[in-house]
Amino acid sequence: MEKNWADNLPLPITVCNTDGTILYMNPASVTTFNKDGGAALIGTNVLDCHPEPSKSRLIEMLKDQSGQTYTTEKNGLKTLIHQVPWYEDGEYNGLIELSIKLPEKLSNIVR
Repeated sequence: MEKNWADNLPLPITVCNTDGTILYMNPASVTTFNKDGGAALIGTNVLDCHPEPSKSRLIEMLKDQSGQTYTTEKNGLKTLIHQVPWYEDGEYNGLIELSIKLPEKLSNIVR
């Protein structure tokens, strides 16, 4: 996958194909997953990076072209994980994961 605007975003973005092979990690993603291999993860399978039950859920999402959004907490820091299918010219190509660190106090604006 060629470089693009996502290279400059300050949040981790990871892209995999329909088999789970990691195609792209922006610099923030490479830094986030440095202990797991960083950029060397590109070309490996995202399923190998996840224990159960996450692995089974990812397999299901890849098959069903579905996504999920949830928060995690580690060392008191909350992160929003947003995993969604991506398409090119109407053809399903896999999943994109966005990882957003959440501030301690988060506004909720109702419009």
